[in-house]
Amino acid sequence: MAVSREQSAAAPSPFTPIADYAFLSDCHTGALIAPDGSVGWLCVPSFDSPSIFGTLLDRQAGYFRIGPFGIHHPTARAYEPGTNVLVTTWKTPSGWLEVRDALTLGPHEEPDAVTPHTRPPNDNDADHVLVRTVRCLDGLVEVELVCEPVFDYGRVPAEWTMGAGPQRHTADATGAGCTVGLQTDLSLGLEGDRVRARHNLRAGEEIYCALSWATDRATVPDLDDARRRLDTTVRCWRGWLDRARIPDHRWRDAIQRSALAIKGLTYMPTGATVAALTTSLPETPGGERNWDYRYTWMRDSTFTLQALHYLNLDWEADEFMQFIADLEPNKDGSLQIMYGIDGRRDLTESTRDDLSGYAGARPVRVGNGAFDQRQNDVFGAVLDSILLHTRRSQRLPRRLWAIVEAQARCAEAVWREPDQGIWEARGEPQHYVSSKLMCWVALDRAAALAEIRSDAGLAAGWRATADEIKQDILDNGVTEDGVLRQHYATDSLDASTLLAAIFGFLPHDDPRLRATVDAIAERLTEDGFVLRYRTDETDDGLAGREGSFLICSFWLVSALAVVGEEQRARDLMERLLRIASPLGLYAEEFDVATGRHLGNFPQAFSHLALIEAAARIIVIEFRHEYLSV
Repeated sequence: MAVSREQSAAAPSPFTPIADYAFLSDCHTGALIAPDGSVGWLCVPSFDSPSIFGTLLDRQAGYFRIGPFGIHHPTARAYEPGTNVLVTTWKTPSGWLEVRDALTLGPHEEPDAVTPHTRPPNDNDADHVLVRTVRCLDGLVEVELVCEPVFDYGRVPAEWTMGAGPQRHTADATGAGCTVGLQTDLSLGLEGDRVRARHNLRAGEEIYCALSWATDRATVPDLDDARRRLDTTVRCWRGWLDRARIPDHRWRDAIQRSALAIKGLTYMPTGATVAALTTSLPETPGGERNWDYRYTWMRDSTFTLQALHYLNLDWEADEFMQFIADLEPNKDGSLQIMYGIDGRRDLTESTRDDLSGYAGARPVRVGNGAFDQRQNDVFGAVLDSILLHTRRSQRLPRRLWAIVEAQARCAEAVWREPDQGIWEARGEPQHYVSSKLMCWVALDRAAALAEIRSDAGLAAGWRATADEIKQDILDNGVTEDGVLRQHYATDSLDASTLLAAIFGFLPHDDPRLRATVDAIAERLTEDGFVLRYRTDETDDGLAGREGSFLICSFWLVSALAVVGEEQRARDLMERLLRIASPLGLYAEEFDVATGRHLGNFPQAFSHLALIEAAARIIVIEFRHEYLSV
């Protein structure tokens, strides 16, 4: 009888390692570019639209590449400094080639008809086009272009309409109600469901191609215009980054790349932030822990606000708060745990069983069935973010106060009830400590906001409830060893209890806080990297194990800094920075055994936690430096 073994993240596979993808964004949608120059993931016109290129999830789900013919491994890949513009350099047997890729941005005077804005428009907006230029640096290189979109997550092949003229430099592809237009200075030929071109480039020569889903698809008529759009996009990203406060510190590059990733995962029309660019990248190689993360989680709100305000990006912080203020609550006034990037509430989950999944990990999911789960941590995340924003902006808008009252009253009403917990477990509801803790955060922050409004009566009532929640946690949520439990019916550990340090639930010198941090560091880690929980001890409704969670490891950095373990915090931070992708990005998980990233990519939560953890250590170091002067 054959022995069943878990699949390794490093198993031989035609699927590109997750961390090897480059991330492009125009703040409406994003693309992942594989090292071979192919577009592995692109949804148009927005982050949560169906994919038109999806080799990330199925090798037959759409393909678009321009690069040297027959050569698939580049010499170097890097972002142009301070941007999300990618430069790939190729060495071939006969020459050298450079490819620049970007989802382009630029000044726009007319309202966006593709993805209309509910927020005030910025000076620069998306062109709704992917621009790619190819320049021969030396010698002679044969270049190939292949464009084969497959619409609706690989279900609908393209129907092509070729442009007029003998050279045929344009072509439109249509399917599933979507049309994209390809323009290039190469001569295109139609081969079944794809268009293709080949051309020999000599030293100093340059060509371009552009794929557009704008309403007017004749947008990039020539190479000069392609160069102009790329150069403008570089200036847009650098101009945005110039507004950010990036400390002069050895971790400056990591913080800067995280800031660019978070901005790239922001949906400009509404101010929402997607949790990740992708759906269904597996947490377990070959397994079923595959989720759609192209939505906005309320849980992320406080970490988003922390990061944006730390970086001095107050405009983006306000945009996100206004998005939250626009959301439609449940009948009881509570907010859902997640919403669509356009604010929609219904995120009904379905599976695409015709797709193979990333390296065989199935099912592929569209939508997220956890959207209507009960998760009592949502109230604390929202109210902490409002308090952060109020203190920074020095005002509490009327429309935000209504949210404060509603979320505080909801937290008061439900904090005694079990829920699914912060990790959206699909097992039985439990009295999760982190959920109770975040209800405490909700009432504690609501009381502080009531004091800002000079409403002493409300403040006193909410403070009393916060004290009651805290006592309940300390009575029922602490083991005999003084460690915070996962939930009241177990002594198992859960990394979410590290939030007790991050949100100030206990003083930094409380022995229970120190015991919790030490227990997680010693017993809930693999080679020093933190797991969410032990899957063999937790009923999460799913089979298989998972890798270490990067956000949890960054939380441990923050918690170690809070309890005074500065060197341990610094050591773990350095290890986490060393495992970033070749381009400085992070997925959701890290597989210690193979050194591979797992889960959806790039993951906003990982980058938000990186900034928060770095900030805590940098503040401590700068304080020491100041005091030593």
